[in-house]
Amino acid sequence: MSAFNAIGEDREIDRDEFTPTIEPQATWCPGCGDFGVLKALKQAMPEVGRNPEETLLVTGIGCSGKLSSYFRSYGFHSIHGRSLPVARAAKMANSDLEVIAAGGDGDGYGIGGNHFMHTARENHDMTYIVFDNEIFGLTKGQTSPTSPKGHKSKTQPHGSAKQPIRPLSLALTSGASFVARTAAVNPNQAKEILVEAMEHDGFAHVDFLTQCPTWNKDAKQYVPYIDVQDSDDYDFDITDRREAAEMMHEAEDALYEGEVLTGRFYKDSDRPSYQQEKQAVGDMPEEPLAERYFDDDYEWERSYDLLDRHK
Repeated sequence: MSAFNAIGEDREIDRDEFTPTIEPQATWCPGCGDFGVLKALKQAMPEVGRNPEETLLVTGIGCSGKLSSYFRSYGFHSIHGRSLPVARAAKMANSDLEVIAAGGDGDGYGIGGNHFMHTARENHDMTYIVFDNEIFGLTKGQTSPTSPKGHKSKTQPHGSAKQPIRPLSLALTSGASFVARTAAVNPNQAKEILVEAMEHDGFAHVDFLTQCPTWNKDAKQYVPYIDVQDSDDYDFDITDRREAAEMMHEAEDALYEGEVLTGRFYKDSDRPSYQQEKQAVGDMPEEPLAERYFDDDYEWERSYDLLDRHK
């Protein structure tokens, strides 16, 4: 029995299945990098082998929040900065789902930064795509957590006095077991990284550079880019935490100097996911909790039956 009849269905998956039957007109600006995320995600799904009924996409607020409107799957458009707790709950209830969360740099690294840190620390089995355009785009161009120091905007007319967040380093130090960066101008790499992120058992963070031609012309198109796996100038072990940290630091410095370093920066395949940890200590059943809603014979437990009365 499955919580959804389509889960585990063995058949060919076509990328067009992820385009809504009545496709809404995209309201992203012409040239927006968000189109690149949508395209890469649609291309990745057949390689992962998941159909729309096996997939949940949770989005936050901002231009990135529209992703779930243009991508056919189960979807949940959450409030600002809260895509991760919703995604975590869904994955805990039905571990068979392919859970993807998405948000912008303001959504994920700003108001949702606490959820980002703790979801990474607990290593929940999901993919988190952060649309990083170094600006608040939907609200018309305010400084964001990844805007470079000195960047001028309506909220910082004399230039930002703050150093930007280092998202790759933050993900690593928080505990993410897969950390990568790609860009909308590199569609082939973006698809490959999303496939690897979804196939990874644990929290996979993808910092996705998405140019904003309307409100952040300073970032241009994030080109030219360099794939650190393909370049002879960079040689590091992505399974070595210290080497990964040094490479991330270099990549984050280089971005604001006009050099875009993308690729896989860290991967730990041995660390158990949060779900596996909970099952190991007996706090979570082996079968998905969602299955119980489809089992007429299941005898429901109540919290007062499970907990000792406080004395």
